[in-house]
Amino acid sequence: MHRKVAEFATSERACASEKRGPMPTFERHVDVDWKGSVMEGKGEARAGSGAFSLPVTFPSRIGDASGKTSPEELMAAAHAACYAMALNGTLGRKSASADRTVVRATVTADKGDAGIKIVSSKLSVTAYGLKGIDASQFAEVAKEAEGRCPVSNAYRGTMQITVDAKVG
Repeated sequence: MHRKVAEFATSERACASEKRGPMPTFERHVDVDWKGSVMEGKGEARAGSGAFSLPVTFPSRIGDASGKTSPEELMAAAHAACYAMALNGTLGRKSASADRTVVRATVTADKGDAGIKIVSSKLSVTAYGLKGIDASQFAEVAKEAEGRCPVSNAYRGTMQITVDAKVG
């Protein structure tokens, strides 16, 4: 009897899944057009969406940025944007909200004889106009949101991730 119920439930889930179609998948890309050697050359990172076109050089990666971006800065941008979404989603699931959240991600890399190693990403977040939860609970919610952030989940295990949360 239990086996028949399990088979029916599995069959119903399969039918429902077929009606909805496959799980939604999406992808994004950036193209980099690089000219020259690593030290004297330069590149342009262009978002496939057209959202940005940014200059990149190796000297600006490891030294003064001089208005150029780097892989680490783009990683920080991805982490900050994703975390902001995860945080506000987590607040919403708790029937809470903030008028505004400001997130900074700081990616740190070490340059040694073996090359560059990305070692950490520090998320600093301030919530303004917090509603639905006490300010004393915000740090716990902020940490929970980090565990829900897809970029954090991609980075986890390869670098240290920390969250510093406050209410402004």
